[in-house]
Amino acid sequence: MVDRAALAATVLRRCDELAAFSEVPGQLTRRSFSPPMHDVHNTIAQWMRAAGMTVRRDSVGNLIGRYPARQPDAPVLVIGSHLDTVPNAGRYDGVLGVMLGLALVEALGGRRLSYALEVVGFMDEEGVRFAVPFIGSRGYVGALPSDWLTRSDVDGITLREAITSFGLHAHNAGGQAALPDQALGYLEFHIEQGPVLERAGLPVGVVEAIAGATRAQVTFHGRAAHAGTTPMTARHDALAGAAAFILAVERRAQVTPGLVATVGQVTVLPGASNVVPEATHLALDVRHADDGVRNDALVALQADAEEIARSRGLRVTWTIVADVPAVRLDPQFVALLEAATREVGVPVRRLVSGAGHDAMILAQYLPAAMLFLRCAEGISHHPDERVIVDDVATALHVGQVMLDLLDQRLTAAQAQG
Repeated sequence: MVDRAALAATVLRRCDELAAFSEVPGQLTRRSFSPPMHDVHNTIAQWMRAAGMTVRRDSVGNLIGRYPARQPDAPVLVIGSHLDTVPNAGRYDGVLGVMLGLALVEALGGRRLSYALEVVGFMDEEGVRFAVPFIGSRGYVGALPSDWLTRSDVDGITLREAITSFGLHAHNAGGQAALPDQALGYLEFHIEQGPVLERAGLPVGVVEAIAGATRAQVTFHGRAAHAGTTPMTARHDALAGAAAFILAVERRAQVTPGLVATVGQVTVLPGASNVVPEATHLALDVRHADDGVRNDALVALQADAEEIARSRGLRVTWTIVADVPAVRLDPQFVALLEAATREVGVPVRRLVSGAGHDAMILAQYLPAAMLFLRCAEGISHHPDERVIVDDVATALHVGQVMLDLLDQRLTAAQAQG
């Protein structure tokens, strides 16, 4: 009999331990291919081996633990999430899902299923270092764009160089899938990163869809001038134009149901207090569960940017750096997760995720489902990110039941020939 409360406490303790591996003292910041990621991999690999798993890394540095089935050459259920973080992050976003996958293997206590389990810690989901998301999961399925290898981080290090410095061979990075040939499906546990479950008083919820997301680099080009000698009427201030656009982004999102749009990064050049800004780079993020609505909003926002630039004597450039379509998760896999939730005694609440997840990529290649865990006040991407041990135990219970239901179905199908 598994002591789920104790195992859930172990999951949270492990999240605490992994949070100590950071690039920045006093906070949790862990970008892909950074030295602290080596520490994370080494630590998790020890736990995986102790649970009876074999461990490897693929061509883009995803950490993969395999727990064998009763028979060789059996199909594989993939359970995963990511190990990288945003700057000054909380300790559960991504990592909790990997630790729950490991805990499910440990809960088996050596028992074998009719299928193997593969627990994956994806290298880069957030897209913080190279400004493009899902590097890990794209590489896992063999769909990493080759031109991404030349993308550079803020220090001028390319993705190819980062992969090499991590001890991997970059010549085939992302071109050869690590995804098992006989993959049954993909299951991801993740904190909700929103307030819906907490407001509903529910520990977990079943995700049925993930909103599509577009990231764009928008740059307003003006003309540098002396801040003390240039009249206000003679200025071509790139930052002022960018500020007007940021407010336009906010207004358009406020009047479009379901749309969220954010400018989360601003770089001003030359960046001196006594110089009128010559250029301002903006990182724009636009999301909606309906790709049509999202695309219409992007067209409108680009028109807004061009009109603002024209009215202020500026020039604007617009580059799409990532575009991920909305994803509906597999109905049968979602139904199986719902059945497991009901069996545990939790009312089923379906959710649409506004945040992107590795499941968006995996769902394009195999059946996928996600279980959200309640997080305090919906806070995420922040040190105050919190979950409670009882909710982790509930998620673990749901996962156990789903594994058993899947095992029963597969065993019955095999018996029928």
